[in-house]
Amino acid sequence: MNREELISQIKQKKSFLCVGLDTDPKKMPQCVFDLHDPIFEFNKAIIDATAPYCVAYKPNLAFYEAYGLKGLEAFIKTCEYLKDTHPHHLIIADAKRGDIGNTSQMYARTFFDEYDVDALTVAPYMGEDSVTPFLQYEGKWVILLALTSNKGSYDFQLTEDAQGERLFEKVIKKSQEWGTIENMMYVVGATQGRMFEDIRKVAPDHFLLVPGVGAQGGSLHEVCKYGMNKDCGLLVNSSRGIIYASNDDHFAEIAGNKARELQQEMAEELKNIDF
Repeated sequence: MNREELISQIKQKKSFLCVGLDTDPKKMPQCVFDLHDPIFEFNKAIIDATAPYCVAYKPNLAFYEAYGLKGLEAFIKTCEYLKDTHPHHLIIADAKRGDIGNTSQMYARTFFDEYDVDALTVAPYMGEDSVTPFLQYEGKWVILLALTSNKGSYDFQLTEDAQGERLFEKVIKKSQEWGTIENMMYVVGATQGRMFEDIRKVAPDHFLLVPGVGAQGGSLHEVCKYGMNKDCGLLVNSSRGIIYASNDDHFAEIAGNKARELQQEMAEELKNIDF
């Protein structure tokens, strides 16, 4: 899915919602454990219920790799199901890869050739040669960690150099020499609030993947107020607040209701930019 197609989907659905598939068997309802592949069947039910209200899905690899081959098989089946039945949704593998060049080449081959996802989160702190292998794939997105929502983000990302430039600003500026608004996004945590103003000074046109709305306490309105641009420019992720909204037999229906509520809020925010 290229940038133009993504913007078109946002306009059609009046939504910039990304549903995070952080699928944890310890939190799944008991009813899915009677099925052959509980993780996949849980994902399938969530996808079918939420697809009308979102434009992207973000399976977090840690939640699949933790269960070995069975977990990876569920991840692969989830991606294949999305491509077969909901092809107009962006598939983001949240794997936070990034290593020396030849290793990054293998990671890129894994996710863009073998798994054929649309986008991959990448850690940029080893520099250009750790990121550029992911950018060689036409039609694929690299989503660089920029300013995250966790408490530890203050340990490094906000440190300043002698000129007062913060590390996250340096990362965003430098990385724009490697990629473009057509193949690169940035992760910016929803809990960063008005910091989105500073992000937009150095990356006015890039899409931002924004985790942390809902369960982590981030404000959708604040994210939109300071982070939205003329093309929307946001993919706001919600995971726990949607997929674990209920733990009974009606879990998928409740998840769909929660996704619809967020979509309705997003539609109101889009009106502010006449989108």
